[in-house]
Amino acid sequence: MTIAKVEVERFRLTSSKPFDAVVAALKSAVGQPDIVEFFEATRAATSFSDLERIVQNGLGRTGLMLFAEFDLGAILRRETGTETPKSMRFLVGNPLIMKEMVKHVPDAGSYAPVTVLVDERPDGVHVSYDKMESSLLPYGSLEALAVARDLDAKITTLLRECTH
Repeated sequence: MTIAKVEVERFRLTSSKPFDAVVAALKSAVGQPDIVEFFEATRAATSFSDLERIVQNGLGRTGLMLFAEFDLGAILRRETGTETPKSMRFLVGNPLIMKEMVKHVPDAGSYAPVTVLVDERPDGVHVSYDKMESSLLPYGSLEALAVARDLDAKITTLLRECTH
């Protein structure tokens, strides 16, 4: 058994925009394929070029897609009976980027697709993301770190756009 400590850098922005506007901006910037159909199509692909085409068709203008979303706030609101807090977790990524990281660091599959958290707090709407580069740093692969830095740039650009 091996236990490794991974120190993670969290990127966070606070926005004065309404929660629903931040969520709408995020969702409009990433592809939203029917995920069941997407995975069926990727499994049925007979060549890598077919797979790439399927993935490319599922990406939004940011080169990313939405894999899943979880309305964490809905669970919290069941307890409080109010309309707050609002909190959403989004799994966002690109299978081709994930592939490049996993080729060099198999454990990268534990971190991708990435989680983006959008939550409402008294001081505004917070948008948070744990940077992929920091997650992969302990593995020492320069190749995986280069891919992770590019992914971090895509995600942080997306979050800046959504919050401003």
